[in-house]
Amino acid sequence: MRGEFIGVWSESWREIWSKLARHPKAPDDLFSELYPELIAVIIVPLNQTHDEKVLAETRFAEIRSDPAQAKKAFMKTKSKDFRGERFLVEFFERAYQVLEDLGGDLLANRYFNLLNAFINKYSLRYDLRRPCFLHPTLPGIFANLIRDIRTATSQDAHLNGLMKDFENAIRDLRIDCSDTRIKTCIQKQINLIEAMGARCPGVSKKSLGDICDQLKSWPHPTLKASLKNIYGFASDYPGIRHGGNSNGVLREIEMRDMVAVSILLAGFAPYLTDQINADIVYRGEL
Repeated sequence: MRGEFIGVWSESWREIWSKLARHPKAPDDLFSELYPELIAVIIVPLNQTHDEKVLAETRFAEIRSDPAQAKKAFMKTKSKDFRGERFLVEFFERAYQVLEDLGGDLLANRYFNLLNAFINKYSLRYDLRRPCFLHPTLPGIFANLIRDIRTATSQDAHLNGLMKDFENAIRDLRIDCSDTRIKTCIQKQINLIEAMGARCPGVSKKSLGDICDQLKSWPHPTLKASLKNIYGFASDYPGIRHGGNSNGVLREIEMRDMVAVSILLAGFAPYLTDQINADIVYRGEL
């Protein structure tokens, strides 16, 4: 939940809502008006009986009609109560229109500024645009991708071990950024990507180049060729996967190669496994 609203919701009372309530344009029933938007993104228990539904509707009406209870409900709401990150994002966006209707541009603009400060303070994976739309950022998308790769590999003992090998190789660069450690880092990630592809349904080959030819996920042959070329680099450059061919070396390998190749290989992961939901990577959990 790092970089997501749902992970820092508990801080929003102090940073956003309590400050907003003190604004001169904030009405006494501020939280009563916001409460319907909040309750719309709260988890509804499954298989509610008729009596339970009636009780919930009655309780909603009581809270909605009592500003003190509505304020208390806001304060008591926990991250675990929400249906998911994507719903919470929708709540923050819809709250703007409610506030504009209640207090005009002054109150709505105060909310916008508080929300933007909140995003910046907690390094959330969103870019806030006028009037009040939350757009995923590129760093946030990449962070979600890495998180989903970790999740996918953690469910398989072999992949989990290879993922740990790669992450340990990344950490070792802090001690020494030598070309030897950089080569090891690239090798470990190639091993991981290769093993992920080998687990893909319909794949029987073992080497990454052959796996690429068996995968049906490519939108265009040149994209497949791109990964095969990176694999070719790792196989041909001396000391990464094999002895390689020194005649093809243009220069010594550097940190920029580690950064570039690591990012490129991670970007190919959605083609190599069906365990990554690209829509969730972009928008966040449902």
